[in-house]
Amino acid sequence: MISQGQTGQWGRQLWRFLLCLGLGLGLVACTAPIGREGQKPDVDITLASFAVTQAAHNAIIPKFQAQWQQEHNQTVNLRQSYGGSGSQTRAVMDGLRADVTHLALALDTDRLAKAGLIAPNWAEKFPNRSIVSQSVAALIVRDGNPKNIQAWADLVRPDVQVITADPKTSGVARWNLLALWHAASQAGATEAQAIEFLTRVLRNVPILARDAREATDIFTKGQGDVLLNYENEVLLALEKGEKLEYIVPEVNLAITHPIAIVDRNVEKHGNREAVEAFVNFLYTPAAQREFAKAGFRPVDATVAQEPQFVRQFPKLKNLGTVEDYGGWAAVQQKFFDDGALFDQIQAQIQR
Repeated sequence: MISQGQTGQWGRQLWRFLLCLGLGLGLVACTAPIGREGQKPDVDITLASFAVTQAAHNAIIPKFQAQWQQEHNQTVNLRQSYGGSGSQTRAVMDGLRADVTHLALALDTDRLAKAGLIAPNWAEKFPNRSIVSQSVAALIVRDGNPKNIQAWADLVRPDVQVITADPKTSGVARWNLLALWHAASQAGATEAQAIEFLTRVLRNVPILARDAREATDIFTKGQGDVLLNYENEVLLALEKGEKLEYIVPEVNLAITHPIAIVDRNVEKHGNREAVEAFVNFLYTPAAQREFAKAGFRPVDATVAQEPQFVRQFPKLKNLGTVEDYGGWAAVQQKFFDDGALFDQIQAQIQR
């Protein structure tokens, strides 16, 4: 059935066609789109990202849209979806029509590759092994730091309560525990001593939050002496006017966040040119500055050396990577799979 609106539209098109013929303009002129002359049809892109990147993307996306409009005379409608990294991964696997993912863990991106949504060699598609943003771990303490917490070793003290999320449900918590393991390893601990160190820290955790946001809420409501979180979360809170005191341990872990194109969806949507341009734009100095303003350490070395960011991000004495421990597949198997080290520690402390 043809609606009244469709009838009116066809009528206008027929009138325009007849007018063009009458003026001798021919069919080429008559096939130009109605409305924005010369403007290409809009292109749609959907981004699925983990929650703490939202402030950065909100600043970056308008810059990309303006550049694309200027260069291609085309509007990009960039839809955004934010949530926990694991939740976003499951949503894409369950049918969220994302064209691009920006996730907290390479492990989550690998899950999408195993599901056939993303190319198996996704990490080789873009610079820096497709890492587009990064952070490190921070220790957030009470005003005045009454417990004088200065380093990872202080987290085992019996008078210190530690707030962190559950690594079985939270990506940031997995990074936290791996940072603790790295600190123990770099202090010369044996495997058994590193396990004991993790066990003592986890004994000081009164409750495991579901995710980083809930962990922050627990801490801000007065529970615990120290909160483990991303440095970028602290810096963003400070930018918003919140008063926080924190320490970035000199022995730390590079917390890296990969970008990837969801090839199966892009093929369906036919928008690969714009999607690839958007991902590449995230590596430009303009975009990297916005990531840095939102608290992420730039992956662009030139931007990282700009005075404002040199002041913002303290240099670290020892910065490990997940690759130092075999990559995320090996880390997941050793620490976080059902029955692995984390579950064994939890059973030991009878949580």
